[in-house]
Amino acid sequence: MSAAEHSESLTSSQYINHHLTNLTYGQFADGHWGFAASGAEAKQMGFWAINVDTMGWSIFLAALFFFIFRSVAKKITSDAPTGLQNLVEAVVEFIDDNVKGMFPYKNSMIAPLALTIMVWVFFMNAMDLLAVDLLPQIAKYIGVSLGANPHEVFFKVVPSTDPNITLGTAAAVFILIVVFSLREKGIVGFAKELCLHPFSSKNIFIQALAIVPNFILEFVNLIAKPVSLGLRLFGNLYAGEVIFILIAIMCGVNLFLGIFGISLHVLWALFHILIIALQAFIFTVLTIVYMSMAHQTDEEH
Repeated sequence: MSAAEHSESLTSSQYINHHLTNLTYGQFADGHWGFAASGAEAKQMGFWAINVDTMGWSIFLAALFFFIFRSVAKKITSDAPTGLQNLVEAVVEFIDDNVKGMFPYKNSMIAPLALTIMVWVFFMNAMDLLAVDLLPQIAKYIGVSLGANPHEVFFKVVPSTDPNITLGTAAAVFILIVVFSLREKGIVGFAKELCLHPFSSKNIFIQALAIVPNFILEFVNLIAKPVSLGLRLFGNLYAGEVIFILIAIMCGVNLFLGIFGISLHVLWALFHILIIALQAFIFTVLTIVYMSMAHQTDEEH
């Protein structure tokens, strides 16, 4: 359904809110489980509610990434490589070069981690290039055929516009940072990093006084890593999705704005390709840098 047809039953504000609401499954106040019919109901479901659309698409895109790279790896050849093999090899070499340049330690997990984040985040971001109403409209037809109210069928197709995905991915990276920090530095070394920097002194009394402010500053810096990772990705993709929705509304106003909106949509989509790739790259690079910092010992400070 176009924005114009949708606006017959929804105002522009309702149309925007509808597109920015997830298909959420959870427990209602009376104890039964089901899909939320509004954003307010989704909020009332609490922590254990699941954004089904976000989870579904993120898992599907992860499986797609695995299938593509595995199929290329199984059929790899040096005689007459296909275009897909050349693309995959270019991505792998790009990640390998960045890891070698930013991670001067030995850890066989870092390159696969960086490759997974780069491709998976790129795939999730790239869903933003699909027509705004295409998949949500298909979901609406399926929902209506199952007896649902059409205005209660929500379906977001860009996983990285859901903070649960971006912050969840960042939290996984954060856990790895802590694990490798403890493994490389030990509990004492990690504690010293949090309590003896950035203010240090040879005077034991002064150093003892600096422990509390040092811990506060370093702990905030540590927590800021996953928060900034997740919110940066979410903010950029969410803003891009909102712009696509606004352009869709413009296309349904009249012929003049429709033509202008289509032109604007093409220009924004071309520019958004850069944002999609750049945000995936930034997330990957910062992950590599943070993992390198986790391997950095006290002697290297």
